[in-house]
Amino acid sequence: MPQGQPSVVPDDGLTTRQRRNRPLVFVHTGTGKGKSTAAFGLALRAWNQGWPIGVFQFVKSAKWKVGEENALKVLGASGEGGRVDWHKMGEGWSWVQRDAQATNEEAAREGWEQVKRDLAAETYRLYVLDEFAYPLHWGWVDTAEVISVLRDRPGNQHVVITGRNAPTELLEFADLVTEMTKVKHPMDAGQKGQRGIEW
Repeated sequence: MPQGQPSVVPDDGLTTRQRRNRPLVFVHTGTGKGKSTAAFGLALRAWNQGWPIGVFQFVKSAKWKVGEENALKVLGASGEGGRVDWHKMGEGWSWVQRDAQATNEEAAREGWEQVKRDLAAETYRLYVLDEFAYPLHWGWVDTAEVISVLRDRPGNQHVVITGRNAPTELLEFADLVTEMTKVKHPMDAGQKGQRGIEW
């Protein structure tokens, strides 16, 4: 895309400005590290533009304090950029055994219901649905319903969904899909996650 020019200009009846400002659905998926990190980077850009941001963590434990949460909450409260609200659903890590599956499944559904209410009310300009691909992959939340709700969302609301194994239907629907592919990881050499890198 030299000089920011798209390679294709569709015959959709929209002006360049209208097409540029369409609300987008992003999906960050794949086995590599960086899916949530990229989404939170996008949230930083949205914060800088003064957009209200809703972060919905679907699988990571509510007890876990990730660095992005503290940083974005501080930024959101600073009065300099947009407001940031952080919502946590479910217990336990996505790659750990699912002992509390019924509880997690219910929490994921409740989380999705809250996202639907916020989309209908146009509460946020950017929604980060962190690890939401897992409840879709496991069948806890219906992918067809998610696509329908996102397709019909009002206003100018952007949505980014992260997590491994994002359903094919979601990938086909999304405007931007990035697959993080693991080439090499410190865990392959027996090194566990560390402060400041993983959280």
